Amino acid sequence: MSCNCCKYFASFLLAAVAAVGLVRLAQRAASADERSSANAATSKSTERPSTSSADEKLPIDPAASQIRPGDWNQWGGSSVRNNTPDGKNIPTDWRPGEFDDDTGAWKHTGSKNIKWVARLGTKSNGNAVVANGKVYMGTNNGGGYLKRYPSSVDLGVLLCFNEADGKFLWQDSSEKLPTGRVNDWPLEGICSVPLVEGHRLWYVTSRGEVKCLDTDERKAGTTDEPKVIWVLDMMKKLGVQQHNMCSCGITSAGDLLFVNTSNGIDVDHSYIPSPNAPSFICLDKNTGKVYWADNSPGKNILHGQWSSPSYAVLGGVPQVIFGGGDGWLYDFQGTKESENGRPKLLWKFDCNPKTAKYSVGGQSTRNHIIGSPVIYKGLVYVGVGEDPEHAEGIGNYWCIDPTKRGDVSSELVFNSKDLQHPLPPRRLQAAIKEQGDLVRENPNSAMVWHYDHYDLNHDGKIEDPIEVMHRTCGTAAIKNDLLFIPDFSGILHCLDAKTGKPHWTYDLLSACWGSCLIVEDKVYVGNEDGDVFIFRLSPKMEIISKTADGKPGGIEMGSAVYSTPIVAHNVLYISNRNYLFAITNSPQVAAAK
Repeated sequence: MSCNCCKYFASFLLAAVAAVGLVRLAQRAASADERSSANAATSKSTERPSTSSADEKLPIDPAASQIRPGDWNQWGGSSVRNNTPDGKNIPTDWRPGEFDDDTGAWKHTGSKNIKWVARLGTKSNGNAVVANGKVYMGTNNGGGYLKRYPSSVDLGVLLCFNEADGKFLWQDSSEKLPTGRVNDWPLEGICSVPLVEGHRLWYVTSRGEVKCLDTDERKAGTTDEPKVIWVLDMMKKLGVQQHNMCSCGITSAGDLLFVNTSNGIDVDHSYIPSPNAPSFICLDKNTGKVYWADNSPGKNILHGQWSSPSYAVLGGVPQVIFGGGDGWLYDFQGTKESENGRPKLLWKFDCNPKTAKYSVGGQSTRNHIIGSPVIYKGLVYVGVGEDPEHAEGIGNYWCIDPTKRGDVSSELVFNSKDLQHPLPPRRLQAAIKEQGDLVRENPNSAMVWHYDHYDLNHDGKIEDPIEVMHRTCGTAAIKNDLLFIPDFSGILHCLDAKTGKPHWTYDLLSACWGSCLIVEDKVYVGNEDGDVFIFRLSPKMEIISKTADGKPGGIEMGSAVYSTPIVAHNVLYISNRNYLFAITNSPQVAAAK
């Protein structure tokens, strides 16, 4: 069986969505019986002092890298991946307006607080980036901006718009791979989020390339295509075989780039075609030279590898943290030094319980990592998830101390015949009781806390979905020690970042593919129904946004919101499947696009 999508780049068929809805209703009906233990495991925490936030340093000097204050130049806004930008007077009320049925052009009549709207493709699973007066967005070629590539030609495209008015500036195009859906799924566009510094941009294409562009200069003989500085073809040069799509938000540290290659399984989910190919690489940002590569997940890759790395100086040590396709979090020394081409491993953490078991579909309890690890006050936060095509499922969320070394997982596995030497990782299930395996607490664990479910109403039962952490494609946003993470079952969790204990949860009634934005004292999140909800940044649940009829609820965006809202220069950016909206209070409305 082949999968139709992966993380940022897939959309459910209507029948699949309906089936998931039926499964979810069944889960709700059965949850009280299935999880009725009054003392069921809640969020577990260990007393551990956090690393001083003064040690959590960003890798780049904004002035030296020509990043303007207020820009959102990469996924999460910075290498720590915490989407909490500065902003003032950010709108909580808007109306997208209408669109011409024949041309698709935006009609600003009837809209409210919309500065401009830019047309994207027919499916948009990437995320906007704003830097140096330009806005960038990955999508497919449904917009048909280039004459040589009409909208009937299937491409992955990176679009560039003028920040002031949304005017189209240029398009970088990636023709579909001849191998088809195994590596480059039809009609899925660019799903990665670019990194921009000065007039240089780096991103991962749908063809499995790392590409460096000049954002100001044009390709020879064109006025609407950017100049390419260098390209690293990871499939040809490194032997990578991405599963369905290549997607990663690149980050940097000085002259270094860090990239997750997306190496994955075959189209039939039966084997890993290229287990020795790297999963994680470090490049020279100026030339594309590979400084080091690591293939730690190897034969244990569960599906694909679509997480984006994080970077910070923690405890005085530069650290780059990758989410692996085997469900492990890997932390390496974030420098170009290597031994025989491999980086120095500082620590690794298994983000699944050892008894969890992997299978294709919603019955699996073992997952891999899709969201990015977030760094906040010297600690690392991450959850597990799965390709949305493979339905909803249970999840786990972790807080980890990055100053420990070695295998810092919460548990170790031994076999009853040898209680001295832990067993190595296995792909499908780490601990198999029938084979005499035993799970023991790890004395070297770096776990600060673990959250999988919690009896919020203290009725002695765990109610699914509202009291359960599910699979997530999202990345946490944390401010004032409040952590917000949406899951793929549509539950928004507000946790205490210090303990993992939930303050509240809220059912958004539709799957969440993206992550939260926290700006000022507000939390924004979108869902697959195309609604954007706004909550107060508070340990008490308060909905700020209102529906069209004035009731507390989501603001309708017209179609599915797979992306994450962002703010740059006091403008809110939200994309749905087909359009990118620039939203601001009392805008000077630009011409319709």
